[in-house]
Amino acid sequence: MTVTVQDFLQIDLPALMAAVLACAACALVGNFLVLRRQGLMGDAVSHAVLPGIVGGFLLAGTRDTLPMMAGALVSAALAGVLIEAVRRLGRLESGAAMGVVFTLFFAAGVVMIEQGPARAVDLDADCVLYGQLETILWLAPTSWSSLLRPAVWLELPRQVVTLAAVFALAVACVLLFRKELTIAAFDPGLAGALGLRPGLFHYGVLLLTAATAIAAFEAVGSILVVAMLIAPPAAARLLTDRLPVQLVLSTALGALAGMAGYAGAAFGPFWLGAEHSLNAAGMIAVAAGGILTLAVLLGPRHGILGRVLGQRRLAAAVAQSGDSLGR
Repeated sequence: MTVTVQDFLQIDLPALMAAVLACAACALVGNFLVLRRQGLMGDAVSHAVLPGIVGGFLLAGTRDTLPMMAGALVSAALAGVLIEAVRRLGRLESGAAMGVVFTLFFAAGVVMIEQGPARAVDLDADCVLYGQLETILWLAPTSWSSLLRPAVWLELPRQVVTLAAVFALAVACVLLFRKELTIAAFDPGLAGALGLRPGLFHYGVLLLTAATAIAAFEAVGSILVVAMLIAPPAAARLLTDRLPVQLVLSTALGALAGMAGYAGAAFGPFWLGAEHSLNAAGMIAVAAGGILTLAVLLGPRHGILGRVLGQRRLAAAVAQSGDSLGR
């Protein structure tokens, strides 16, 4: 297979930009789910926004970002309230409450997709589950030099623009409220004692997760977005104990997963002689899982190799100490 510069710029580059932005945004936001040990919340939100997405489309009759984003945020907020209500009234642990609510919301969204207006356009279960990276096209650039023209950048695909805006929003929120988010994540009791209102930051993270999920669902799908919310932050957590480093590292690992997954899906089969490309969202999730696996194995302090080496060093130090005392 021969890929021309124009083919790469118009077909692969916009999809690659969407993948990287989606994965980086999910990874950055997912840190505060991992720190709060609420990884399932990412799963719940990514499923619970589905009826809001479809409802926004059915009301507006268009796939424009604003109505679907508004519907998703309303759906996520309602799901958060219901999860808390089920947890308290049913005296259930948080995971069980999330499981009950997000499955009901996701089922309702799937039923809504089958309605006539939703089936009249490209809004189906495959789009929601696996995303549509392959359909993101940017016809304006024709050569590398054309990227120097501002008019070309004004024609960026809607999905890329939306993901860039959400990523910028996530970065701004983390920079502005990093101290408050950190205290609320590690010690909600202390946050309450300091007057920081941890419940408010909980719902803030919930809504930011919802905004990221709806922006990313066209790129990696509402199910596979869960991998990007959890895998890069978890990998970064295994590699460092410093939160600022973790935030930067997880974002970089998310971007790396996006690039590696898309490259593997788009070009890997042709390098191996296959006739068809693979699903990009699936390959991105596989890349994220591979990165997490490497972190589990090779993490310098918390990985398996690091623990084994640490135990050997400790055993050697104890033996040396014993020899010294024996003399």
